[in-house]
Amino acid sequence: MKIKAREHATGYLFVTPLLVLFAIFLFYGFYFIIQTSFFKETLSFRDAEFVGWENYRMVIEDSRFLYSIVNNLVFSAAAIVIGVSVGCLVSVVLSIGIRGSKFLGALFFIPSFMPLALIAMVFSIMLEYRFGTLNQLLHGIGLDFLAQRWLSNPEMAYLSVISISVFLIGLPMMYYNADMTTINSGILEAAVIDGAGLGRMMWNILFPLLKNAHKTIILSTLLGSFREFERIFLLTQGGPAGATENTSVYIYSFVRSAGANIGFVCAASAIVLLIALSISVVQMLAFRTKARKGGRG
Repeated sequence: MKIKAREHATGYLFVTPLLVLFAIFLFYGFYFIIQTSFFKETLSFRDAEFVGWENYRMVIEDSRFLYSIVNNLVFSAAAIVIGVSVGCLVSVVLSIGIRGSKFLGALFFIPSFMPLALIAMVFSIMLEYRFGTLNQLLHGIGLDFLAQRWLSNPEMAYLSVISISVFLIGLPMMYYNADMTTINSGILEAAVIDGAGLGRMMWNILFPLLKNAHKTIILSTLLGSFREFERIFLLTQGGPAGATENTSVYIYSFVRSAGANIGFVCAASAIVLLIALSISVVQMLAFRTKARKGGRG
């Protein structure tokens, strides 16, 4: 159906106020970050000194900043693997209609609707060394050797941060449930008639057909990792010794330090923004190429 010019104008009229507000905050935010990144100045924003690319040079040469980017990518990769594997498997099993599937589905969804700050606080209490619930439980059942310094040992702290992703599979499950409604049930019925078991149907049929959900989960998780703050800060505050620090915690920690150079912080933010935009552009080009080839998704 061809849309008339008048209907186009009506549509633009409705979205224009939102677009104006969005453009003001978005472009002013970009302008402020880029402009400030070329100056050396404090939070008082007085006596700013133009330093050119010096802030960018210091950020790029800071090994702590580079390590925080690596942490971003590792944490997002772990969340993607957990979401695509555990989330997909649980969604498929619950979609079969086993007894109690609705209750179990709600149980998996609830953590994803809770504030991430609350989940991080609960985990920080549970994983505390001396009085934490987990270690108390291990001591209570005679497994003292398994009690660990979950948040003060660098390796254990890393695993503790990643483990929270298991409790956040509700969002990936929503994507999979939505994508499964688009699958032709005749394909599955034919596979059952041919004698395919659940494992083979899962790996050879369902998993490839759910590629749209895979893409959405991968992209949203990857981009979301660059603005993730609560989980890391409230659980480990980036420690111990910066082992779990991501870019958000790195930038926040630097802002809070005495006499912080806001230009340096803005330069770090600009680089993180550039990385996130690059990922988005790569994703758009990849999806466009697939669409031109006529593939599903």
